[in-house]
Amino acid sequence: MTAQAPYDIDVRRLESFSAVELYALLKLRVAVFIVEQACAYPELDGKDETALHLRLVVDDQTAAYARILPPDGGAPRIGRVLVAPGHRGKGLGEAVMREAIRACETHFPGSAIELSAQSYLENFYKALGFSPVSEEYVEDGIPHIDMARPADGRQQRI
Repeated sequence: MTAQAPYDIDVRRLESFSAVELYALLKLRVAVFIVEQACAYPELDGKDETALHLRLVVDDQTAAYARILPPDGGAPRIGRVLVAPGHRGKGLGEAVMREAIRACETHFPGSAIELSAQSYLENFYKALGFSPVSEEYVEDGIPHIDMARPADGRQQRI
């Protein structure tokens, strides 16, 4: 017997969200990325309309989230990765990333995957097959590093 995941996986485009669902999702993103991280930046950046929005849903609430931007002359990009405050410490960060990688492989087969990681999470992303592809830089007051995961999932050194 296989244990069922403690969450439902929801991957969809922006236009398929109801107004109430979209409001809740954007409220969570603002709470985490702007309020919690004390970072004033344009959270609504005009990229949501072309993105895939991946949610791990527990009891009809978003427990974890990632945004997947389609390739724009390069590779798909995973971003806006978060775990809702009430769901932290349950392994959902790794779960949402594994589901985002799977979604990229399904929707964009044969493509590498890119992301911009907060520097303190570099080892977390390395464990998922990502490798640094840039030097550290500061974005919106937070140290970041660009990382990529080859299409075959094996880490590569720069």
